[in-house]
Amino acid sequence: MPSVMIRRNEAGELTLYVAKRDQEDIIESMEKDGTDGWGGTVVLKDGTSYYLDPLDEEPRLPITLRARRAQGG
Repeated sequence: MPSVMIRRNEAGELTLYVAKRDQEDIIESMEKDGTDGWGGTVVLKDGTSYYLDPLDEEPRLPITLRARRAQGG
C-alpha cells in the first residue's frame, strides 16, 4: 500500500500524488465527498483508481494517507 498525498492545486482541483511512482494527477471523482464521509474509491484523470479508507469528514489539506489500487484500476 503506497502512501499518497492529496492536496488542492492552484486551480482548486484535488490532486493525488503517489510518491512510490512519482505520479501526480487530478482527482476526477471520489466515492465519498460530502456529509456522508470523505474517501473511498478515487478515480484519477488518467483512469487509475485507488481506495482510501473513508474518513468521517473532509480533512485539512494537504494530507498523506495510505491507499491501495482499487479493483479494476
